[in-house]
Amino acid sequence: MKFVDEALITVQAGNGGDGCLSFRREKFIPRGGPDGGDGGDGGSVYLEVDSGLNTLVDFRFKRLFRAAHGQAGQGTDRIGKSAEDLIIRVPEGTLVYDADTEELIGDLIGHGTRLVVAKGGFHGLGNARFKSSVNRAPRRTTPGMPGEERNLRLELKLLADVGLLGLPNAGKSTLIRAVSAARPKVADYPFTTLIPNLGVVRLGLEQSFVIADIPGIIEGAAEGAGLGLRFLKHLERTRLLLHLLDISGFDPERDPLVDFETISAELEAFDEDLATRPRWVVLNKMDVVDDAIADECEARLREHGWDGPVHRVSAATGLGCDELMWAIFHWLTAQNDEDHDFDDQHEEDDEHDAGADD
Repeated sequence: MKFVDEALITVQAGNGGDGCLSFRREKFIPRGGPDGGDGGDGGSVYLEVDSGLNTLVDFRFKRLFRAAHGQAGQGTDRIGKSAEDLIIRVPEGTLVYDADTEELIGDLIGHGTRLVVAKGGFHGLGNARFKSSVNRAPRRTTPGMPGEERNLRLELKLLADVGLLGLPNAGKSTLIRAVSAARPKVADYPFTTLIPNLGVVRLGLEQSFVIADIPGIIEGAAEGAGLGLRFLKHLERTRLLLHLLDISGFDPERDPLVDFETISAELEAFDEDLATRPRWVVLNKMDVVDDAIADECEARLREHGWDGPVHRVSAATGLGCDELMWAIFHWLTAQNDEDHDFDDQHEEDDEHDAGADD
């Protein structure tokens, strides 16, 4: 299936049904009075999160979505049937924009979350509604209101705890295959990965996290070169970045430090906030080099100001992968605890302020 992370669609809610103009007419009952019923409401259009979806590809083939109209009212005080709402299922992590104004309408996270994007029209009123002591034969009705119509731009940003960064052939796809059930394509040529891949790393019954692999980034990505820049937005929701460096060819022609600086520059050019996201360096392909080369590479990184964690793995053989995954899990757990403490402190502050106001 082709990966699609943006789509333009049009949604049209249903119109409300018209009110009915009718009078009761039965034998031996003169002046039966008005009995025109109200119409039914038009159907609204909702977007609903379906965690089983991971792409917007379905919207390439269908771009117009219409909800049904409400039925008109009828005589003998019969109310028209309201139309059913139209539910459009989208993947988790979908951002919804008004395509005409670029206003962000909603950020859909959580299975089953719903967002109304077009409200159905209100029903019209039948003439029975306008009966009064001074107007016993009203001929007034109201039409149903038109439903809303909007042009929407859907943008998918994958949800993952950890994102993989690196030049083409740094070993990102091999790593995600080694630590999860994801099976991205792996080959000995650049740009093997053409679409993002998600994998769930399971360390135990209740220890797991999600890792994302995006296509490799090359120099000049900020100006449109290569494939990675288009997918960098999928890393904006991640909490930790793993920057893979290929040290199998550590020589003047292939300097991991230059590779590191290339990716760092492209990150900053794309989004300064993403460039300051917590990041770990992972020296990959330790199965073909010795520790002395890894020591030299790490020393050069430190000399150039890198003070973050540095891990050594071989994604091909699994060397160091378990230790890396457990370190990530413990870091994520600590971050969750800090966030929880921060929220508790804010709740206490709010309660204190409320008591002071009283």
